[in-house]
Amino acid sequence: MSERIPRTRNWGTIVYPESAPEDWIDMLKSFNVPFFLSPLHDQDLLEDGSGNLKKPHYHVLLMFDGVKTADQAAEIFQVINGVGVEKISSLRGNARYLCHLDDPDKAQYDPNDVFAYGPGADYVTVIALPTDKYDSISEMIDWCDREKVISYAQLLRYAREHNEIWFRVLCDSGTLVMKEFIKSRTWEATYVEYGKED
Repeated sequence: MSERIPRTRNWGTIVYPESAPEDWIDMLKSFNVPFFLSPLHDQDLLEDGSGNLKKPHYHVLLMFDGVKTADQAAEIFQVINGVGVEKISSLRGNARYLCHLDDPDKAQYDPNDVFAYGPGADYVTVIALPTDKYDSISEMIDWCDREKVISYAQLLRYAREHNEIWFRVLCDSGTLVMKEFIKSRTWEATYVEYGKED
Protein backbone atom coordinates (compact mmCIF):
# COMPACT_ATOMS: atom_id res chain seq x y z
CA MET A 1 0.00 0.00 0.00
CA SER A 2 1.51 3.31 -1.04
CA GLU A 3 1.92 6.09 1.50
CA ARG A 4 -0.72 8.77 1.12
CA ILE A 5 0.60 12.19 0.04
CA PRO A 6 -0.46 14.86 2.56
CA ARG A 7 -2.88 17.36 1.07
CA THR A 8 -4.29 20.58 2.43
CA ARG A 9 -5.75 23.84 1.16
CA ASN A 10 -3.15 26.17 2.68
CA TRP A 11 0.61 26.23 2.10
CA GLY A 12 3.36 28.64 3.11
CA THR A 13 6.86 29.62 2.09
CA ILE A 14 9.54 32.24 2.80
CA VAL A 15 10.81 34.68 0.18
CA TYR A 16 14.14 36.51 0.47
CA PRO A 17 14.04 39.79 -1.49
CA GLU A 18 17.54 39.43 -2.89
CA SER A 19 16.81 36.04 -4.46
CA ALA A 20 13.26 36.67 -5.68
CA PRO A 21 12.51 37.89 -9.21
CA GLU A 22 11.97 41.65 -9.37
CA ASP A 23 8.26 41.26 -10.19
CA TRP A 24 7.68 38.25 -7.95
CA ILE A 25 4.48 39.62 -6.39
CA ASP A 26 2.92 40.11 -9.83
CA MET A 27 4.08 36.62 -10.76
CA LEU A 28 2.38 35.26 -7.64
CA LYS A 29 -0.82 37.13 -8.51
CA SER A 30 -0.82 35.59 -12.00
CA PHE A 31 -1.67 32.17 -10.51
CA ASN A 32 -4.99 33.60 -9.26
CA VAL A 33 -4.65 31.82 -5.94
CA PRO A 34 -5.62 33.97 -2.94
CA PHE A 35 -2.66 34.71 -0.66
CA PHE A 36 -1.42 36.74 2.28
CA LEU A 37 1.97 38.41 2.14
CA SER A 38 3.58 39.50 5.40
CA PRO A 39 5.29 42.84 5.91
CA LEU A 40 9.04 42.57 5.34
CA HIS A 41 10.45 40.80 8.39
CA ASP A 42 13.58 42.87 8.86
CA GLN A 43 13.69 42.95 12.68
CA ASP A 44 13.65 39.19 13.46
CA LEU A 45 16.50 38.02 15.67
CA LEU A 46 18.47 34.82 15.18
CA GLU A 47 17.53 32.20 17.75
CA ASP A 48 21.14 31.63 18.84
CA GLY A 49 21.03 34.40 21.46
CA SER A 50 23.61 36.51 19.59
CA GLY A 51 21.25 39.43 19.12
CA ASN A 52 22.00 39.41 15.38
CA LEU A 53 19.22 39.90 12.86
CA LYS A 54 17.97 37.23 10.49
CA LYS A 55 18.10 37.96 6.79
CA PRO A 56 15.11 40.13 5.81
CA HIS A 57 12.34 37.96 4.42
CA TYR A 58 8.65 37.73 3.63
CA HIS A 59 6.18 35.01 4.60
CA VAL A 60 3.71 33.94 1.92
CA LEU A 61 0.56 31.98 2.71
CA LEU A 62 -1.36 30.51 -0.25
CA MET A 63 -5.05 29.62 0.18
CA PHE A 64 -6.27 27.23 -2.50
CA ASP A 65 -9.97 26.54 -3.13
CA GLY A 66 -9.36 22.81 -2.87
CA VAL A 67 -6.74 20.56 -1.31
CA LYS A 68 -3.30 20.43 -2.94
CA THR A 69 -0.15 18.41 -2.38
CA ALA A 70 3.16 19.93 -1.34
CA ASP A 71 4.43 19.32 -4.89
CA GLN A 72 1.54 21.31 -6.36
CA ALA A 73 2.21 24.22 -3.98
CA ALA A 74 5.94 23.97 -4.70
CA GLU A 75 5.30 24.53 -8.42
CA ILE A 76 4.11 28.04 -7.55
CA PHE A 77 6.72 28.72 -4.89
CA GLN A 78 9.56 27.74 -7.23
CA VAL A 79 8.52 30.46 -9.70
CA ILE A 80 9.06 33.14 -7.03
CA ASN A 81 12.13 31.39 -5.53
CA GLY A 82 10.30 30.61 -2.30
CA VAL A 83 12.33 28.69 0.27
CA GLY A 84 10.53 25.66 1.64
CA VAL A 85 6.96 24.41 1.44
CA GLU A 86 5.13 24.46 4.76
CA LYS A 87 1.84 22.66 5.29
CA ILE A 88 -0.50 25.07 7.10
CA SER A 89 -2.58 23.26 9.69
CA SER A 90 -4.17 26.38 11.17
CA LEU A 91 -4.96 29.22 8.78
CA ARG A 92 -5.73 31.64 11.63
CA GLY A 93 -2.61 30.69 13.59
CA ASN A 94 -0.31 31.07 10.61
CA ALA A 95 -2.00 34.25 9.42
CA ARG A 96 -1.46 35.75 12.87
CA TYR A 97 2.18 34.63 12.72
CA LEU A 98 2.71 36.88 9.69
CA CYS A 99 2.92 39.74 12.23
CA HIS A 100 3.92 37.67 15.31
CA LEU A 101 0.62 38.65 16.94
CA ASP A 102 0.82 35.80 19.46
CA ASP A 103 4.60 35.98 19.98
CA PRO A 104 5.26 39.11 22.09
CA ASP A 105 8.95 38.18 22.47
CA LYS A 106 9.43 38.44 18.70
CA ALA A 107 9.54 41.58 16.58
CA GLN A 108 6.03 42.92 16.05
CA TYR A 109 4.75 43.92 12.61
CA ASP A 110 1.67 45.97 11.75
CA PRO A 111 -1.32 43.89 10.57
CA ASN A 112 -2.33 46.85 8.41
CA ASP A 113 0.82 46.16 6.34
CA VAL A 114 -0.19 42.61 5.38
CA PHE A 115 -0.99 42.40 1.67
CA ALA A 116 -4.05 40.29 0.91
CA TYR A 117 -4.78 39.22 -2.65
CA GLY A 118 -7.74 37.43 -4.19
CA PRO A 119 -11.34 36.61 -3.30
CA GLY A 120 -11.74 35.47 0.29
CA ALA A 121 -8.31 36.77 1.29
CA ASP A 122 -9.65 38.93 4.10
CA TYR A 123 -6.77 39.16 6.55
CA VAL A 124 -8.60 41.03 9.29
CA THR A 125 -11.44 38.49 9.34
CA VAL A 126 -9.08 35.50 9.32
CA ILE A 127 -6.96 36.73 12.24
CA ALA A 128 -9.85 38.02 14.36
CA LEU A 129 -10.13 36.81 17.95
CA PRO A 130 -12.82 37.98 20.37
CA THR A 131 -10.16 39.68 22.51
CA ASP A 132 -8.85 41.70 19.55
CA LYS A 133 -11.90 43.97 19.67
CA TYR A 134 -11.05 44.97 23.23
CA ASP A 135 -7.41 45.56 22.34
CA SER A 136 -8.49 47.81 19.44
CA ILE A 137 -10.87 49.79 21.64
CA SER A 138 -8.09 50.25 24.19
CA GLU A 139 -5.75 51.49 21.44
CA MET A 140 -8.41 53.90 20.16
CA ILE A 141 -8.98 55.31 23.66
CA ASP A 142 -5.24 55.91 24.05
CA TRP A 143 -5.08 57.54 20.61
CA CYS A 144 -8.04 59.82 21.35
CA ASP A 145 -6.44 60.91 24.63
CA ARG A 146 -3.06 61.49 23.01
CA GLU A 147 -4.47 63.40 20.03
CA LYS A 148 -7.11 65.23 22.11
CA VAL A 149 -9.91 63.94 19.89
CA ILE A 150 -13.36 65.37 20.66
CA SER A 151 -15.18 64.18 17.53
CA TYR A 152 -16.29 60.66 16.66
CA ALA A 153 -16.10 61.68 12.99
CA GLN A 154 -12.40 62.48 13.42
CA LEU A 155 -11.76 59.01 14.86
CA LEU A 156 -13.78 57.27 12.15
CA ARG A 157 -12.03 59.16 9.34
CA TYR A 158 -8.63 58.42 10.83
CA ALA A 159 -9.45 54.72 11.23
CA ARG A 160 -10.79 54.47 7.66
CA GLU A 161 -7.61 55.97 6.26
CA HIS A 162 -4.93 54.60 8.60
CA ASN A 163 -6.12 51.54 10.53
CA GLU A 164 -8.39 49.00 8.88
CA ILE A 165 -8.72 46.95 12.07
CA TRP A 166 -9.99 49.93 14.07
CA PHE A 167 -12.34 50.84 11.23
CA ARG A 168 -13.89 47.37 11.21
CA VAL A 169 -14.29 47.37 14.97
CA LEU A 170 -16.07 50.71 14.76
CA CYS A 171 -18.32 49.52 11.94
CA ASP A 172 -19.14 46.18 13.54
CA SER A 173 -19.59 46.83 17.25
CA GLY A 174 -17.31 49.47 18.72
CA THR A 175 -19.14 52.66 17.78
CA LEU A 176 -21.32 52.97 20.90
CA VAL A 177 -18.37 52.59 23.29
CA MET A 178 -16.18 55.05 21.40
CA LYS A 179 -18.96 57.63 20.93
CA GLU A 180 -19.68 57.55 24.65
CA PHE A 181 -15.98 57.78 25.46
CA ILE A 182 -15.48 60.79 23.17
CA LYS A 183 -18.62 62.46 24.54
CA SER A 184 -17.35 61.96 28.11
CA ARG A 185 -13.87 63.08 27.13
CA THR A 186 -15.32 66.26 25.65
CA TRP A 187 -17.33 66.87 28.84
CA GLU A 188 -14.18 66.41 30.93
CA ALA A 189 -12.23 68.84 28.75
CA THR A 190 -15.01 71.43 28.94
CA TYR A 191 -16.09 71.23 32.57
CA VAL A 192 -13.34 69.55 34.59
CA GLU A 193 -9.99 70.41 33.02
CA TYR A 194 -10.94 74.06 32.49
CA GLY A 195 -12.83 74.57 35.75
CA LYS A 196 -16.08 75.48 34.03
CA GLU A 197 -18.22 73.19 36.14
CA ASP A 198 -21.01 75.07 37.94
